[in-house]
Amino acid sequence: METETTSTSSSEPNPSSVASGFFTETFRAFRYRNFAVLWGGACASSVGTWMQKVAQSWLVYQLSNDAFLLGLDAFLGEIPIFLFTLLGGVVADRSDRRKVLISSQVVQMSSAATLAILYATGMLQIWHILSLSVVNGLAQAFGGPAYQAIVPALVRKEDLSNAIALNSIQFNLARVIGPLIGGFMLVNFGAAWCFGLNATSFLVVIGALLVVSIPAGKVAPNLSIMDSVRNGLGFIRTREGLMPLIVLSFSMTVFGMSFIVFLPAFAKEVLLGGEKEFTFLMATSGCGSILGALMVAALARTGRDLRMMLGGLVVLGIALSLFAISSMFAWAAIFIFIASAALMAVFTLVTSLVQLRTPNEMRGRVMSVYNIAFRGGMPIGSLLMGEAIGHAGVSPVLAVAGLALVALGITYISMRRMFHLGDAEAA
Repeated sequence: METETTSTSSSEPNPSSVASGFFTETFRAFRYRNFAVLWGGACASSVGTWMQKVAQSWLVYQLSNDAFLLGLDAFLGEIPIFLFTLLGGVVADRSDRRKVLISSQVVQMSSAATLAILYATGMLQIWHILSLSVVNGLAQAFGGPAYQAIVPALVRKEDLSNAIALNSIQFNLARVIGPLIGGFMLVNFGAAWCFGLNATSFLVVIGALLVVSIPAGKVAPNLSIMDSVRNGLGFIRTREGLMPLIVLSFSMTVFGMSFIVFLPAFAKEVLLGGEKEFTFLMATSGCGSILGALMVAALARTGRDLRMMLGGLVVLGIALSLFAISSMFAWAAIFIFIASAALMAVFTLVTSLVQLRTPNEMRGRVMSVYNIAFRGGMPIGSLLMGEAIGHAGVSPVLAVAGLALVALGITYISMRRMFHLGDAEAA
């Protein structure tokens, strides 16, 4: 029996003592103390991460004036996840997930501190940034599956979709707060402060991991690493509906996530702006993502509304295409808000469906494959789109990406039965 359905810790809510209403229903996973503590720690760390992303993206483009290097930096940060997250999933299923995640945070904290020191001493070069992006990617390859496997153990199954939506909210709340603070610090104090504050923020999530109670559950059999990997891949092949969801996740991130990477180029080349326009678009995108996650938290009890998921994919494609051809800042902000809301709603629903179809002892490996699809699509898309932008310009490339998403959504809607996608909850 899965851990999230059998835990009887004191942090479980008493349903009869909780008032009904929209607010309570939307934020119901916060009734679990352990989830709320971990959520707070992750939110603080995510704010720091987005502060660094703002400074790092702008520095790369400022030092090189090359959109390809923006794409390369994103590629190098994500490709270790694509290559090593399967091993990370095996480790998450065979080891203490708390220790794995803490180790990942320590490595990323050290990387951010190194960037702060290099910039403050005037020694920072492009190759330093690119190299440390690889280090961060390696740490996330092991930390990502462990974190995604921990969250379902902190709530009941019926609240899992809500917990995933609230996790999306914290990540995107950080996308609003982080760029605003990061942009302010970048303009007024310099990039070293962004990197240093990010390093400090990791102490908060490490502290949260040390105090939360994580219920024990079934663990994977003591197989060899390769046998464990084959076991996980075999489960994905035989579990109805999992493979189409993973393919959808990969395709969605190839075309639908990379636009964030090229916001500096869009702000400078299309809108003829600078740091302020760039950070405002980042914050607007974060606000849209929060709205999308809130919609799922309020409307989806178990994350099984496929029409909402696939419809959101079509809306994402249309909004991204309209954003791409917007030469006025106001219209660009409106369309990036809509695109980000649709992107986060689709992402949250896909993640919920994958989690609900996966038992605890397989969760690390299944989510590692999901991470390969979701996180692996972004560096591939970033690299290809960065090259294409160098030849055709940022607007045409983003517009084509949006049309590809519309086609993908229509294909899944029309062939849902062939893809074995159904609304039935996994046993």
